[in-house]
Amino acid sequence: MKENIHPKYKEIKVTCSCGNEFVTASTIENDKLHLEICSACHPFYTGKQKVVDTAGRVDRFKQKYSKKTVAIAKPASAETIKPAKKTAQRKTAVKKKNEKS
Repeated sequence: MKENIHPKYKEIKVTCSCGNEFVTASTIENDKLHLEICSACHPFYTGKQKVVDTAGRVDRFKQKYSKKTVAIAKPASAETIKPAKKTAQRKTAVKKKNEKS
């Protein structure tokens, strides 16, 4: 291996915006690293969901879709369904009546 081409690997202090601090090893130049989110506050690792609600968007979404219910189609009654035979007979009767006129 060539000498003096690899970065130095040293311990650094990592600070999260939630206040969690820990030490890890890294090749970055600084001794400190600031994170916005870490494993102590990330929803995937904690199981708690943090919802950032901008101007009530989440509430409006919940209100909009919580009111709607699934409509179940009612089967047509026997009165509305007419046999095809009778319909065909009526059409021929109407045609004959129109021909006579």
